[in-house]
Amino acid sequence: MPDALMSTDLPFPKRSGKVRDVYDVSDVAGTPALLIIATDRISAFDCVMPNGVPGKGKLLTQLSQFWFDRVGSTVDHHVITTKLDELPASLRRFTDQLEDRFVLGRKTSVIPIECVARGYLAGSGWKEYERSGSVCGVALPAGLTQCDRLPHPIFTPATKAESGHDENVSFDLVAMQVGVALATTLRELTLKIYADAAEYAASRGILIADTKFEFGHDVTTGKLLLIDEILTPDSSRFWPAASDLPGQEQASYDKQFVRDWLETQDWNKTPPAPRLPAEVIEGTRRRYAEAYASILAERQTL
Repeated sequence: MPDALMSTDLPFPKRSGKVRDVYDVSDVAGTPALLIIATDRISAFDCVMPNGVPGKGKLLTQLSQFWFDRVGSTVDHHVITTKLDELPASLRRFTDQLEDRFVLGRKTSVIPIECVARGYLAGSGWKEYERSGSVCGVALPAGLTQCDRLPHPIFTPATKAESGHDENVSFDLVAMQVGVALATTLRELTLKIYADAAEYAASRGILIADTKFEFGHDVTTGKLLLIDEILTPDSSRFWPAASDLPGQEQASYDKQFVRDWLETQDWNKTPPAPRLPAEVIEGTRRRYAEAYASILAERQTL
């Protein structure tokens, strides 16, 4: 299997994240704007794998856009367009690199907080609960087991790290960092978006165990916007509802499949990461495609 698309190369100021390439296209867009391209790179344990997952960037872009359209009545977001024919002519000529995998978004001043909503006790939340009986300062009932459904969804923010791991923090620390009013708004929006999405996904046979959102202020208007990607298998834990078995790790539609394979390798979780074998690439692609098909109730070859 050939490597999937690992990077893009357009003649605009560029910065690269773990899985996305971001270009400042304000000059040609006529407004402060970023062109965000989802590559087929995949990361785990904060490391980018040396080979990617074919079609992943297209799938996640389209799934994320579905959710942005759905939550638009709840919160303003950064998306200007994901349609090629709505781009300036100077960008449309890059069709091969952009088709189905880009977002033209409003430029924002990013709030340095990962806004995490949890409906189930998994991942770092489970580990913290085992130690303290709480998650990010939110006290939880005694006797919960791994992957239990919580009595109600909780807001468990994390600081955004430029390098290394993000760190779970309490609401009070977020309020100290960004102010009580903004912290309260972020919590309310995070839990509302999560609750609505979780209800919809459950009707399609998928449990959204947890997810993270990012927000920023529009650099022109100052308006608070939901940004980045949302409610994808890269930013969420998606579980098939039919196999929900509390007390153990769950089957998943997200990149846990990659993490599980990496845990079997002689690797210290620092770069360079080991190359993913073909069966892990294909297994990951299949899981992402199944989540996409379930949520959108349609299939697409990616």
